[in-house]
Amino acid sequence: MEDNHIYQYSLLNALMDGVCETGISVAKLASKGNQGLGTFSRMDGELLFLDGTVYQLQAEGNVREADESDQIPFAVSTNFVPQQTREVKLKDKDDIDNALNAFNDHSRNLFMTYRINGHFSYLKCRTVRGQEYKGQPLSELGKKQSVETYEDVEGTIIGFRTPKNWQGFGVAGEHLHFIKADKKAGGHVLEVTAEKGVEMQMAIGSNVHVELPTSEDFNAAQLVTDDAGVQAVEG
Repeated sequence: MEDNHIYQYSLLNALMDGVCETGISVAKLASKGNQGLGTFSRMDGELLFLDGTVYQLQAEGNVREADESDQIPFAVSTNFVPQQTREVKLKDKDDIDNALNAFNDHSRNLFMTYRINGHFSYLKCRTVRGQEYKGQPLSELGKKQSVETYEDVEGTIIGFRTPKNWQGFGVAGEHLHFIKADKKAGGHVLEVTAEKGVEMQMAIGSNVHVELPTSEDFNAAQLVTDDAGVQAVEG
């Protein structure tokens, strides 16, 4: 892949419809760049792809290195090459948006990718526990998600910002996953504070490739945009 091009497998709306039995393999995703986000078959935890390794962020904050054959029903990745690096302090998640806007205020309708490294004062993270039955929608799973908090922790956040009017197409709004430096905890970030400052690397992605599933489940999905449902589960 060329630098900062975006690869996406499937649609967020398909996850909202519970379409997540099969997908691409971890090995295939690992060939699509150096960092990314997503989920696993049956929405069993969160996916974080960092420097060539794919991790499964599980309930209660546990982490395992994914097997090459594990199935991924939804993912977004990129060959991330930073276009700007700066130190930022984060009072909350809004300061991530502020940093992205300060980097480029003409990217409202473009994808942006970023990586934040350093010491975080506080993080609140969630992980989805996985479907209890085939086709269970993400909005329902979100009501039973595992939520963990971390204080004074070193680690990395991987994030994608998708144009807000593309919610049915990409990763809705601000979507970001965290993993501790020792790779022993992580999850989807709901809240974040970095009082001492962290290193934030940013890039714009204007070239997007979307690969759609050809399964019967995907073909039968309604793929209706549910903005309220997306907001409820993504935070």
